[in-house]
Amino acid sequence: MKDEIKEYNRSQSDGDREICDILYSEICRGIPGAGHKIWHRHPVWFIDGNPVAGYSKLKDCIRLLFWSGQSFDEEKLSSEGSFKAAEFRYSSAKQINKTDLRRWLKKAKDIQWDYKNIVRRKGVLLRLK
Repeated sequence: MKDEIKEYNRSQSDGDREICDILYSEICRGIPGAGHKIWHRHPVWFIDGNPVAGYSKLKDCIRLLFWSGQSFDEEKLSSEGSFKAAEFRYSSAKQINKTDLRRWLKKAKDIQWDYKNIVRRKGVLLRLK
């Protein structure tokens, strides 16, 4: 685990740290070869410079975010924001359904919108995959 992400996870409460550690392991396993780093103060995974998945601490939970998640056709994921992102919120590690998570991660690799160039395109998203 990269030091910056280890420090992020370590800074969470015990219950939230457990969620973060599981998500870290599963995302790394589910999107092998994806680059990952702290981006906008939370862990994010990238494929060819395009953000695809990440997690962050909210007031009462850990939010798992998929930048292209609205295109996954997954009813358990909730829309987030005005683009194509979708999320799932965890308040306990027991809520992590690894079967769902692994399916979502496969879709994160296979379904992508071009967030990397959204500023250059003045807010217009194009489908990459």
